Amino acid sequence: MNFMRTAVLLAALTAFFLVVGYLLGGQSGLLIALVVALGMNAFAYWNSDQMVLRMSNAREVGPADAPELYGIVQQLAQRANMPMPKVYIVDEDQPNAFATGRSPEHAAVCANTGLLRLLSREEVTGVLAHELSHVRNRDTLTMTIAATLSGAIGMLASFGGFFGGGRDQNGNRLVSPIVAIAAMFLAPLGASLVQMAISRSREFEADRSGAELTGRPLWLASALRKLERGTQQIPNATADAHPALAHLYIANPLSGGGLASLFSTHPSMDERVARLEAMAGQPLGAMQTAAPATVPSSPPSSPWGAAPQTPRKGPWG
Repeated sequence: MNFMRTAVLLAALTAFFLVVGYLLGGQSGLLIALVVALGMNAFAYWNSDQMVLRMSNAREVGPADAPELYGIVQQLAQRANMPMPKVYIVDEDQPNAFATGRSPEHAAVCANTGLLRLLSREEVTGVLAHELSHVRNRDTLTMTIAATLSGAIGMLASFGGFFGGGRDQNGNRLVSPIVAIAAMFLAPLGASLVQMAISRSREFEADRSGAELTGRPLWLASALRKLERGTQQIPNATADAHPALAHLYIANPLSGGGLASLFSTHPSMDERVARLEAMAGQPLGAMQTAAPATVPSSPPSSPWGAAPQTPRKGPWG
């Protein structure tokens, strides 16, 4: 259902793009803006992973640097039958995580130090399974297409508003200057809302497939509750400096409420947790054992087998 919804939203965004381009830019404006937007987003697509990691000041870690974190990602990747992604850590107190990369072969999973400090091993596993699901589902590609179309619509709207709208073959205006100016502001807003709807749909899908990957939906549900509290109480300097990265995180790293929720790239935590509880067949409060505040000295058994035998330098390295 989420895949179908995403396809419908992408089709709607494409149609929206064509209509706005024809009305505001005419055929010549449409082609120019499309070429420029595709060129900009193609560059961003091929270099998105390194751009995001540099902007986040992420540092790559290996099995010797963070044995448990690396081991969890390794186990999940093996269980999902996908290539092992690179593993990164960002020195941010806010509990959060994200994945980037244009394909499973060029992917990276990144966790904030706050996430590793505040969540249990089970909860961290649920979060990382969510992020690996984004990689496996190629959500980066989907969101790049959405960003390309949304950006192109914004460019067309600016051109159309500046020139007062496109003209037909007889030289007549396709729309009045007032309508063109109004569209200059409303078209990018509408495109952004559709893009955000696509992002929300992909979050639901990653929750579902991530829970299936671990076989423990309540692990992720418990993590989401802690992330909700953490993101509200602890700022994220990286996301505040680069708001365009907000949609990558598992939980919205930016503060805001009220009307701001309309423009959020993430669905509500209540709905996400409710769906995970439905998958588990029991409410989050019914977990037999409360998640520990810190990572246990002996990792609990997992549904995909024992943890790899690597030397430990600390809970997370």
